[in-house]
Amino acid sequence: MEVEGSREVNNNVMCQLSDPEGTPLGASMYLPQTVGPKELQQMVNKLLNNEEKLPYAFYISDHELVLQLGDYLQKNKVSVEKVVTIVYQPQAVFRIRPVNRCSSTIAGHEEAVLSVAFSPDGQQLASGSGDTTVRLWDLHTQTPLFTCTGHKNWVLCIAWSPDGKHLVSGSKSGELQCWNPLTGKPSGNPLIGHGHWVNSLALSTEYVLRTGAFDHTRKQYSSPEEMKTAALERYNKMKGNAPERLVSGSDDFTMFLWEPSVSKHPKTRMTGHQQLVNHVYFSPDGQWIASASFDKSVKLWNGITGKFVAAFRGHVGPVYQISWSADSRLLLSGSKDSTLKVFAVDWSPDGEKVASGGRDRVLKLWMG
Repeated sequence: MEVEGSREVNNNVMCQLSDPEGTPLGASMYLPQTVGPKELQQMVNKLLNNEEKLPYAFYISDHELVLQLGDYLQKNKVSVEKVVTIVYQPQAVFRIRPVNRCSSTIAGHEEAVLSVAFSPDGQQLASGSGDTTVRLWDLHTQTPLFTCTGHKNWVLCIAWSPDGKHLVSGSKSGELQCWNPLTGKPSGNPLIGHGHWVNSLALSTEYVLRTGAFDHTRKQYSSPEEMKTAALERYNKMKGNAPERLVSGSDDFTMFLWEPSVSKHPKTRMTGHQQLVNHVYFSPDGQWIASASFDKSVKLWNGITGKFVAAFRGHVGPVYQISWSADSRLLLSGSKDSTLKVFAVDWSPDGEKVASGGRDRVLKLWMG
């Protein structure tokens, strides 16, 4: 005859919660087989005494737990004779706030505005246009600072260096040009290599030096010096012994990985897309490059070597844009198939403003 107490034990599983480094969270405990990710999130938040509830993912033997515990153990034939280790991993937290008020309209370009980017300190805005120029704007006075000339065709993409001392632009002619934002003059010769126009640019250290709320650590720095020290530590950890890298994507279906401080010639030619490359993006930790293409795919590349890693398929239309989460774990893509709509806009570093440009030849600043 089965004893009631033994039946209750058989319906429970001895588990140990642990962080990704292997540090246990509390003691081992019996958990009902009906427990799922939702209940585990509540438990972890309580054990960690989180004032603000955070989302977590859970893994058993490197496989994500998305079912009830009992169903997962049965499906994957996991033995319950030993303690089952459940690893919890924090997820990126996003707070979405709509912008609903156009605060400024800035005229100046003679053709459509094709690209915009805020400087890292949020004091300047750069814009690229079909009139072949890059313009720099003072956001305090909303007046032009410099008009950068030199491109022979549409300026399709622009990107700032993390320290705000350099600006890179790519054009329909296929060349890349570095600029000095303090003078509006070119910094060195153009980088040439693409056989068709350049659609997207990304600098390998774009996010490394951003500190404060955007690094998702909730760390408060007591002084600018401490902030700089923390930023330098992150930069050195990410950069290692390699020079800063730049990746560009083109209408010739290819991508190039560059080391501008080392050579004006590309380090690696990255092939695999079957149609034009719309967008390229380094992960915040600099270890990965993601690319989006008209061939309906998103591809993942090694951010150091440029070697192909994986292809993500699922969209039934061209993929226009991609975005990484702050922890480099999540990649978001937006496609013509309407599964997600993503607009070509740029947020200011303080998260308060959005800049957009269009065929009306003006820049618009939007506030929340």
